[in-house]
Order: sequence, then C-alpha cells, then structure tokens
Amino acid sequence: MKLTLYVLLLVLMSFRAFAHLGSVSGTIIDQSTNQPLRGVSVQLTGLGKGTVTNELGQYRFVGLVAAPYKIEISHIGFKSLTVSVDLKDDQNVTLNMVLARSPIELSEIVVSSQQAHDQQLISSLDIKMRPITNSQEILRMVPGLFIGQHAGGGKAEQIFLRGFDIDHGTDIRLTVDGMPVNMVSHAHGQGYADLHFVIPELIEKVDFKKGPYNTEKGNFTTAGWADFRTRTTLDKSFAKLEVGQYNTYRAVAGLDLLGQRGRAKNQSAYLASEYSYSDSYFDHPQHFKRLNVVGKYHGHLSPNTNLTLTGSTFWSKWNHSGQIPDRAVTSGLTGFFGSVDPTEGGETSRTNVNAELVTVTPKNYTIKNQLFYSNYNFELYSNFTFFREDSINGDQIRQKERRNLFGYNGSISRTDFSGNTRFTTTAGLQYRQDLTRHTELSHTKNRVETLERRQFGNINELNAGVYLDELIQFSDHFSLNAGVRLDYFRNQYDDLIPPTSVPKRADAALVSPKFNLYYTANPRLQLYLNTGKSFHSNDTRVVVPQNGRDILPPAYGSDLGIIFKPFPKLLINAAGWYLWLQQEFVYVGDEGVVEPSGKSRRYGVDLSVRYQLTHHLYADLDLNTAKPRAIGVESGQNYLPLAPTFTSTGGLTFQNAGRWSGSLRYRYMGNRPANEDNSIVAQSYFVTDLQVNYTRTKYQFGLSVQNLLNTRWKETQFATESRLRGETAPVDEIHFTPGTPFFARLSWTFFW
Repeated sequence: MKLTLYVLLLVLMSFRAFAHLGSVSGTIIDQSTNQPLRGVSVQLTGLGKGTVTNELGQYRFVGLVAAPYKIEISHIGFKSLTVSVDLKDDQNVTLNMVLARSPIELSEIVVSSQQAHDQQLISSLDIKMRPITNSQEILRMVPGLFIGQHAGGGKAEQIFLRGFDIDHGTDIRLTVDGMPVNMVSHAHGQGYADLHFVIPELIEKVDFKKGPYNTEKGNFTTAGWADFRTRTTLDKSFAKLEVGQYNTYRAVAGLDLLGQRGRAKNQSAYLASEYSYSDSYFDHPQHFKRLNVVGKYHGHLSPNTNLTLTGSTFWSKWNHSGQIPDRAVTSGLTGFFGSVDPTEGGETSRTNVNAELVTVTPKNYTIKNQLFYSNYNFELYSNFTFFREDSINGDQIRQKERRNLFGYNGSISRTDFSGNTRFTTTAGLQYRQDLTRHTELSHTKNRVETLERRQFGNINELNAGVYLDELIQFSDHFSLNAGVRLDYFRNQYDDLIPPTSVPKRADAALVSPKFNLYYTANPRLQLYLNTGKSFHSNDTRVVVPQNGRDILPPAYGSDLGIIFKPFPKLLINAAGWYLWLQQEFVYVGDEGVVEPSGKSRRYGVDLSVRYQLTHHLYADLDLNTAKPRAIGVESGQNYLPLAPTFTSTGGLTFQNAGRWSGSLRYRYMGNRPANEDNSIVAQSYFVTDLQVNYTRTKYQFGLSVQNLLNTRWKETQFATESRLRGETAPVDEIHFTPGTPFFARLSWTFFW
C-alpha cells in the first residue's frame, strides 16, 4: 500500500512539473517574397537545442522551463537574426520572424548538426555566388560533375561523375521539383536525362548528394542524385534578350501574375517563356530551335497546408554534325568543325504537369503528396560508324519513341524530442509507370528513307518503391541516419516486328539499406561516414529476353568525409569514397541498346574549397580523383572506357560591389582511357569562361564568353570502329565532337 501511494505521489509530482513547461514556436518568412523559408537553422543559445524549419517555414521548441531565452536564426543568403524572449510558466510563445536577404559572408555560415544528413552548404553557396547563366550550367552546379554535348544543342548531355561515364544518365538520378527526368528504357539509351525543359533563370536551388546514401532516392543513384528546385515566386517580373556569335539569339521572360496583392494572401503565380535559336560554330549550321513555356502557382490552402501547381511544355529541333574520326581531320577530308554525315539531327518535346501538396498537422506530422505526368516525344538521327555496315547507303540510324510517364511520391514524417535527443521518422511511397509506343531503331538514309526496321515495339515499365527512414540527433554533436527501401519492377515488352506479337514480361525486387553517421565537434568541424546500397535498372529490351536476369544490379558505396572551417572565411569539404557495382552497362550505339557487362569498383577523393578573399571576391576550387577498374579481368585489360580519373573546376566570383559583378571560371578533365587496354586515350582539356554583369534597379547588361582563350578542344571522345567511304577496312580510333571555340554573347535584362 505504501509503495502504491509513493508511486502515485511521484506521478502527481511529475504532472505538476510538466504543467509548468512552456514552448516557443513560429514561422520564418522571406521578406522579399513573403513566402515561408525551409531549412532555416534555429538555435536556443547555450542550451544545445536546435532545429530547422519545415516545409512551411515552421519551427517549434517544447518542454521549456520558465527562463529568459535567446534565439539565433541563420540561413545562407539572409541576414542573421537574434531574438530574446522571457518565457513564463505554462506560456506558449509564438514568434513569427521575417528574414531579409543580404550578401553572403562565409564568416556567418556554421556547420550545423541540425541538418547534417541534408546539409547543402556547398550547393547553397555556389548558386548564390554563381547564378546559372545558360542551360549547360544547370548540371555543372554539382561539384565534380562534367558534361559533354555530342549531337547538337538539342540532345541531352553526356555526364561524367566519380569515375563514371554516365552516358546520358545511367548512374545519376535527376529530378526537377521532385519530378523524374531520367527516362527508363529510352530509345537512345537507359536513363536518358534531358534537362533542357528547365529555364535556367528559374532555378532557385540544387539539392544533391554523391553516392547511394539517401533512402528517399531509388533508381539511378549509384553515383549520386540531384534535385533542381525552381522558384515558387518571382522577386520581380523580367524580360531578357541575348545575342551572340554564330547567329545566336535568345529571349526569355517571366511575369509575376499576382504581385504584392497575392503575396499578402500567401499566394504567388508566374508565367515564363524562353525561345532560343543558333546556327552554332559547326561548318554545317545547326538551325537549332528551342521553345519553353512554364506556369507555376503556389498558395496556402490553410495556415498549415500549401499547394504548388506547375505546368510546362518544351519543344526543340536541330541538325548536328555528329562525331568525326581523327583521320578524317588529319587527311583533310573534313575540318575540325566539319562533318562526315551532315544529315544527322533530331526533334524532341516534353509536356509536364506537377502537383505538390504539403500539410503539417497539429500533431506535427509533415505529409507530402505529389502527382506528376509527362508526355514525351523523341526522334534522333545518328551515324556512329559511317560506312562500316553498309558501304553503299551508310550506317545512319533513327531512334524514336512516344512516351507517357506518370507517377506519385508521398511521405509522412514527424519529429519528436526526448530530452535533448531528436527523432525524425519518415515513411514514403513512390510509384512510376512508363508507357512507350512504337519505340524504334531503324536503318535510314539522309533522314528521309527508311532502309530497315531493326527494333519496333511498345514498353510498359512499372517501378513501385516504399521506404522507412530514421534520423536520430542524440546531442548537439552526434547524429545517426538509418533507412531501408524496397523497389519492385515489372517490365513488359511487346515486339511489333514479328507477324504475331505476344507481350513478354519480367519482374524483380531489391532491398536497399542505408546507414550514415555524423559527428559535429563544433560549428566549424563535422565528420561523417555514409554507407548504402542502391541500383540502376536495366533496359526492358535487355531484361525481358533474359527473363528478368540482371534487371536490378546493386551498387554498394561508402564515403568518409569532413566539413571544416579552419578560418571564418574558408570552408572545406573533403571525402574519400569507394563504390562497388555488380554490373556495368555498355551502350552499343549502332544497335541502340544497353548491354550488361561485368563487375567494377571505383575509389577516389573529392575536395571542395570555398574561400572569401575580400568582402567582394570569392574563390572556389573542386578537385576530384578516381580509379575505376573492371573486376575479374586481367590487369592492363581492365580499364573502364571514358571514365574520368582526374577533374577540376574553379574560379573567382566578384559581387556585392555596387553595380558590377562577374566570374572567371575554368574546368579541366585529364587524359583518360578510351578503351579497355588504354591503347587509345581520350585527350585532356582546359577551358575558361567569363561572365560580367552591370546591374541597375531596373535593368542589367551582361557579357558571357565561353572558351575565353579560344582553346581547341574535344568536348566528347569515343573509341569507335568506323569505315569512311572508299576505305577497304574499318579503323578503330578516337571519334570526337569539337568543343566550343571563343563564343561571346551580350544580354540585356529589364526588371519591373
């Protein structure tokens, strides 16, 4: 009996203690747009308690005893703010605050333990200091990522990252506002990722991570992932005109539809459009044309629910000169910017609808729902081998498809506190289905005549995934992230060439665990260990004939890294990494398919440095090394063709100095093997670019120069066996697309 009374007394005392605990909560708003700010760091000074704002810009501290508190708020690109509050017993204080934008000062940036797993210090700095000026710069915002254009301005770029020749997207997952960019089982190649439907001036941020370490990210994340986020609102309406060499013109405009009246109601809407034309620098004019139209609405259906609707359409058409062999230039058959088959080219279009709904419930659950749909069309004419197979008509091919892509992304998460330990639990569901009609590979002549239809069929590919993720912050110093996802694929191919067609199917599933550790010693030093498993799916046309074998080859990776601020104006991010793949992909250009190869491993070091030299001058440097090798192959025969082994980018950025701003940048890719025994080498290149702007309140003038030093370089290179007209036997050597020579453009932007 005495024991029972004692327990009751303790319970009553605990209720009495909790009855006097209070809370501090609120919302943080961007002063210029009146929109909530996500990912803002909010710290209770001296208590070791901190958090970051959620999707609606909200933060909350509970279980606070009566006392005076100091709240420190910081966000990259905004002026830091400190607020004091004297909390009474049982008091629940609401502090809604507005952050004003300000020039970036590296001394104000802290290495936070609150968002260690999602920390994007480098990305946030770069996009603030180096605004994107053209469509190619979109991908280059990821440190260490290189691109190459090898079939005119309308084709998706070839991508290189962490010792991968990713082709057009086999090993990096690209999304725009959460909507997938990579196309599975594409007519030109697995994972084909065309970002040209994005208007560069609308990019607000780039979230990225190298390696397979995020539970939310599924297919194609072996080398990493990047999510490009477009603006929810325009600061001002604008119109921009560009004119440049090689008969290049571009016009882009963005119109704020609701203005200040809409912002007062927490609503925004804009309409933007872009038109580009260029003959480019090749001997045979490209007649490149691109049209983009985007509309976006963002509004609050209630104080705790926001809705974002985006619609866009994109169309592009071009001619291109294709790849040319070294011997054609050496012999004088064609010039460095010439062509062997000038009838190559293509046409593509994509129309998107994207709806995102975010709700934060009274019990602090964050619920996200996203629905997306794309209608996509693609037609490309290429000639990789010239007259190797057909000495009379040539080897030109047509790759063509029509696609409907639709899907859903949903998640529910909640953050709880137990003492100083914070738990964030997230569960998610993802669904994607691709339906292609008349996916085709045909032998053609002069882009007019069809000589032979080699592949012709319909593809139905489904990918469903579920995941569970837990982020535990044990203290202000140590946090842990663990998660697991399950992906299921169902592949169906209907071959339309035989007289009677019977659709064939295959399916498979894969479990991918993740485990990540972070130790934040202080606001200047953080150590981390990332580990995880992921995959890149294989092409349906390869999977189905093999009855599902090798449909989901896994990849295992780890990063051991450091984020370090030895001085207030110096930020360093370095990592040693390792990646093992069960299966490589080899793209067979003349057959238009992706074929499975063998096992491989890669390891290397990534180094990123950001340094503020003066109040106006910033320097950045990225160094990336990799050693990629095939496993189970004789030494000396185990090189991975075109995989980069050393790359570097860097530059100086000048801003916050009145009316003038600009940047001077370089990029370097070292020599790399072009075939398995390294007997053919893809040559290195070093290219510099310049950007200068003069800005007033109502307008801006800009000068952009690509390849400032007019370096002659090869943007893409392949070891290809080809035969020119009149040759008796094929020759295996470097085939290349020439890189941009000195290319200057002037721009004028008007704001209102």
